[in-house]
Amino acid sequence: MLVPPYRNQGYNFTITSSTAYDQKWIYGRNIYENVSRIVDSIFSNYLSRPGVRQPIFTAYCDGDRVTCKGLSQWGSKYLGEQGYTPIEIIRYYYGNDMYINSTQYVSGVPSSWPGYDLTIGSSGQKVLQLQQQLNRIAQNYPAIPKISEDGIFGSGTADAVRVFQRVFGLPANGIVDYPTWYKISEIFVGVSRISEPG
Repeated sequence: MLVPPYRNQGYNFTITSSTAYDQKWIYGRNIYENVSRIVDSIFSNYLSRPGVRQPIFTAYCDGDRVTCKGLSQWGSKYLGEQGYTPIEIIRYYYGNDMYINSTQYVSGVPSSWPGYDLTIGSSGQKVLQLQQQLNRIAQNYPAIPKISEDGIFGSGTADAVRVFQRVFGLPANGIVDYPTWYKISEIFVGVSRISEPG
């Protein structure tokens, strides 16, 4: 049986896998690809109010069997069907002073996404970091070709990215978009063990 490495492993959080507190999580369970893409594209978003420094915690219930102060699952669905945007739905439930923000910094990854896609013609420090990470990953996944670490995104880098994307189930277009950047970071952390406590 897999023992989750949370507080007993030195982490400062607990995932309960109880729908009373968290989303249900089952190790090895399949996921819907469209949900995975949406999560990859919005997971650095958070809610805020002016003058409040920490992100705003929100809760929801289904609004049918259980009602609560906060988002209603089915109420949100009906508002969306009426043409409400995500921020309009949030403001419907939490007030007009709510905002959706996005952060470039994500804890636990070696380098945050640059904020734009990396593709042929891109250059600079982010491309160099990408190349270094891909070369390290290639040590464990030899199907990924080794590339020059020159900070220039050429056809060799694009080919390596395409192979990486195929290996890890991403659209194989050779472009380092938001989901690809964080998947490369996730695998790099895993193979280089940089996330393990010293």
